Amino acid sequence: MIKRILPILQWLPDYTRQTLSGDIVAGITVAIMIIPQSMAYALLAGLSPEIGLYASIVPMMLYALFGSSRYLAVGPVALVSLMTASVMGEVAASGSTDYHTGALIIALLSGVLLIIMSLARLGVLATLLSKPILNGFTSAAAIIIGMSQLKYFLGMTIPSGLNSFEKLFYVLSHWQESNVLALFVGIASIVIILSSGGALKRLLTRLKLSAIFVNVMSKLGPLFAVAIFTIASWYFGWHDAFNLRIVGDIPSGLPSFGIPHIDQDLVWELLGPAILIALVGTIESISVAKSLASKEREKIEPNKELFGLGMANLGASFTGAYPITGGLSRSIVNYSAGAQTPFASIFTGLLVLIVVLFLTPLFYYLPLAVLSSIVIIAVTKLFDMKGLIDLWRYNKGDAISMLVTFFVVLFMGVELGILVGVVLSVFFFLLRTSQPHVAVLGRIDDHGHFRNVLRYDAQRPAHILALRIDESLFFVNSSYIENLISDKVAEHPDIQHLVLVCSGINFIDSSALETLEHLSEALQEAGVTVHLAELKGPVMDKLSPTRFITQLQGQVFLSTADAFTALETPKTS
Repeated sequence: MIKRILPILQWLPDYTRQTLSGDIVAGITVAIMIIPQSMAYALLAGLSPEIGLYASIVPMMLYALFGSSRYLAVGPVALVSLMTASVMGEVAASGSTDYHTGALIIALLSGVLLIIMSLARLGVLATLLSKPILNGFTSAAAIIIGMSQLKYFLGMTIPSGLNSFEKLFYVLSHWQESNVLALFVGIASIVIILSSGGALKRLLTRLKLSAIFVNVMSKLGPLFAVAIFTIASWYFGWHDAFNLRIVGDIPSGLPSFGIPHIDQDLVWELLGPAILIALVGTIESISVAKSLASKEREKIEPNKELFGLGMANLGASFTGAYPITGGLSRSIVNYSAGAQTPFASIFTGLLVLIVVLFLTPLFYYLPLAVLSSIVIIAVTKLFDMKGLIDLWRYNKGDAISMLVTFFVVLFMGVELGILVGVVLSVFFFLLRTSQPHVAVLGRIDDHGHFRNVLRYDAQRPAHILALRIDESLFFVNSSYIENLISDKVAEHPDIQHLVLVCSGINFIDSSALETLEHLSEALQEAGVTVHLAELKGPVMDKLSPTRFITQLQGQVFLSTADAFTALETPKTS
């Protein structure tokens, strides 16, 4: 029981010195990468840079204790940071105490909700958002995040309350207000970051250095940019000479510990957004964890992930941070750097703690343009609209859901966009299932193979009508099925037997059951006997005690072939 609550007890007994060395290297590597990244994401969330560092200490350690993935590294991520900023921007002024308190409450609510979902074994809810909706959401989020960073990247003041296109229009009409040095630093930082993953990686590969070393170095572009321009900003006095915006003072010392101040009205106001943030964060985290686990043939348990993420978010709320989840880039670096167990994340958290305690003064002269470039590079990977044409050709409903989600998120807000996307997905699902495919079956050979008579040269006796229903039966489609069956029977006046082939039916609800009862009685009065074939075990278990089965005039056949054989001889008048 304890091992289920604390997965660390499953791998700790087999821990070795070799494992420790791999975890330490990975921990150091991830710490070096996430320090500038965490500060950048905190700014994106509308919080001060040190908040991002706080979010990379205790939450990482708690997830290492309670999470099921050996490689997942949790902390601030772009999407959750954007959603936090979107929610809190409507509640309080950015940078205020109330703003930070609201972020803490969101983390607290998210943590509690995730733990409750875990205990209720609701990990399946992680699949609530379809891939098209996620693509639409993340693509719009990438644009919103990119536009939000223009004020730092260009070193100019942009009025608050503008949507992404209004910000772009403002920038284009006020370009002369940009800080040329900030623009130079931003562009140069992007070049450095991209070069570390491109030219530098190719150079190190040609030098035949170890693959792990090459992968690690290729991910340290943000650190290189931070180091180069922080030193340059300090040495040349760019802040004073050219009015270059810098990070400034970052408080040293431990974050405050304790439960955030609870305002009941604020809690109710933030509950809905907290649910969405928890859901989006969970989906992102589990998808990353599963992709890494598949490389090592490990199993990720969604309910354990919910619990681990829940504890991590509780830790974030108790230590002055904000909502967190599993990050793609930091997790990949963690895995590539040789992490063996979650201890790598614990070591990363300890290193970030050391930075918070002793080294924050080193970031005083860090240009904000560098942090904005880190965010911009990170979110370019979120934009994914290239498959829209293929999606439109394959499933127009999914394509419409994706486009609507994209535009609603872009122009009307993140939370509303996600809700609209979910509603559309449910609508198109119900639309598809309300008119299921029904095939008239015939025999195509002497070996018991039956196929749709419209697709194959299949033969059927005139007195037998076999209909295969390719969908579960419930209230949405029961009337459609009843009318369709009645129409098919009317089209074949010579039939004596109706065989409902149920191989595609996984569930029959009470409304559909009542419809089947009425249909069977009506057809019986018309001289047509209703039979069932290929019922699945769980469905038959549900039907067995019902009046429909006990009063069924026909038979329940194991296969369609058995039905055709038994009913081969027509009834005589």
